[in-house]
Amino acid sequence: MLLFIFLPTSALWAGNTNSKSASRVISTSPSITETLFELGLKDRVIAVTDFCKYPQEACQLPSIGGMINPSMETVVSLTPDLIIHASGNQRVANNARSLGIQTLQVDMGNLAEIFATIKKLGSALNCQESAEKLLLRLNEGIAFYQERLKNLPRKEVLLLLGDSSDPSRDLYAAGPGTFLNELLNLSGGNNIIRDSPARYPKLSKEYIIEKSPEIIIEAGPKSDLPQKEIDLRIKDWGRFPTIKAVKNGQIHFIGADYILIPGPRLLKIIERFSKAIHPDIFESTTEKTSFQGNP
Repeated sequence: MLLFIFLPTSALWAGNTNSKSASRVISTSPSITETLFELGLKDRVIAVTDFCKYPQEACQLPSIGGMINPSMETVVSLTPDLIIHASGNQRVANNARSLGIQTLQVDMGNLAEIFATIKKLGSALNCQESAEKLLLRLNEGIAFYQERLKNLPRKEVLLLLGDSSDPSRDLYAAGPGTFLNELLNLSGGNNIIRDSPARYPKLSKEYIIEKSPEIIIEAGPKSDLPQKEIDLRIKDWGRFPTIKAVKNGQIHFIGADYILIPGPRLLKIIERFSKAIHPDIFESTTEKTSFQGNP
């Protein structure tokens, strides 16, 4: 099922017509930065945050500091005509309003919001054609993986985040309501965390033993480890031999920087998850195993 979201322009941009000609834009999160660059707007982005590491051109731009509490002195010195921020960041919104700087609020917490934000930015910044092309590419990529996976049995998966070098302690995982949970489902997995009220719940080893996932994926920048360290972690997991993933050697480490960033690189995340969950299908060297859409 394709996720392309069509919304009326009035719902996307509340009458702020000046944004279409905004030429000095500040991004306040990695997700926003990556989306702006993917839409071909790099020449209009004048500053990012300390956490914006992709694409490489973004790293060369001035930084306003953190995402939640950036330096407004730096912001003012850059004379922006638009600041794009997450809707929950009221501090940035209020500070910008007091300084007379126009803002645009977006959300990227799940797939629907990611797609809606791409559409919203296309409308607000007068790059509708680029937005439509990006949405089409993402939809085609999702459809590709859905087609490949539609007849395969789904597997029970535990998706752990961050530094989990000691499996005996409490670990944080991706839960319901997150974009990672959605991508996990699109990749042929069933998240073992079904009913948690927390989006990123803390799990005990007892919980993991009880659920006994078939696949364990440790994801995030801190999981970018040399093979020696990976071997040690897998050995640590061996203390819990009743877990199916441990017994069958199905523990995977995905250390790519984009794993925790909701945005245009979501197809790369689906590809990595799919290869971990269904390696017999997606690690074949004799056939096309990943989506090759337009860049």
